[in-house]
Amino acid sequence: MSAKRLQGRTALITGAGSGIGQGIAELFAAEGARVALLDLDEAKGLLTAARIRDAGGEALFIRADVSVEAEVRGAVDAIVGAYGGIDHLVNNAGIVLVKPLEECTEAEWDQVMAVNLKSIFLTVKHTIRLLKQSANATIVNIGSVSSFVGQGHTPSYVASKGAVMMLTKALALDYARAGIRVNCICPGITDTPLFRFHVSKTANPKATLESRAARVPLGRFLTPRDIAKAALYLSTDDSSGITGIAHLVDAGYLAAAEWDNRQI
Repeated sequence: MSAKRLQGRTALITGAGSGIGQGIAELFAAEGARVALLDLDEAKGLLTAARIRDAGGEALFIRADVSVEAEVRGAVDAIVGAYGGIDHLVNNAGIVLVKPLEECTEAEWDQVMAVNLKSIFLTVKHTIRLLKQSANATIVNIGSVSSFVGQGHTPSYVASKGAVMMLTKALALDYARAGIRVNCICPGITDTPLFRFHVSKTANPKATLESRAARVPLGRFLTPRDIAKAALYLSTDDSSGITGIAHLVDAGYLAAAEWDNRQI
């Protein structure tokens, strides 16, 4: 049996109650990491932690709003109390607002920016001293294909994810001399509760799903496990020479200007 790649390390994962965050937490735990799960949804967070423990892993759930500095600081203190330090940070928490810009309220715009972008500022701010003490420190931020291109009716989301990619590059430079690698994963269409919520806001959700699937060259939606494997790669020694990148995991979505599986 091969050695577990994250054995003896501690990972903090935000938005870990469901979707991509849950997939990352479960894979990291399976690879030997002690995982600290942050989420605003206590029921889902506790369920994810229980799933990990039932599978033989070690998990700690902390309910926290990652857009509030006091809650992030408190969560980090709790993780240090339980595990002693942090080796890996995965900033996955995110929300989407399906609404044209002129209909957005100031509060809605600020909320998207707070959860998708400000949360990275806060988690890095309060974990960086711990990451600097680790010989294996990494930060992985979850962006989107919308870090590269626009999409309709989600201006606040697109703006936030573009900023996530550029913040990743800035952090990679700032912390390179400390040996901390910082990278961004930009998922394509991933079958998560957040994606299903987005689709549900369209006029014909079933037709929207069919249309979206037809635009993916590999002909399928990604799964949280697909993204989790990329996060694992960027958090292990397999990617020891990589920092400051935006890593697309999109099943070929951005490889073509036009694509429709139904017409091939």
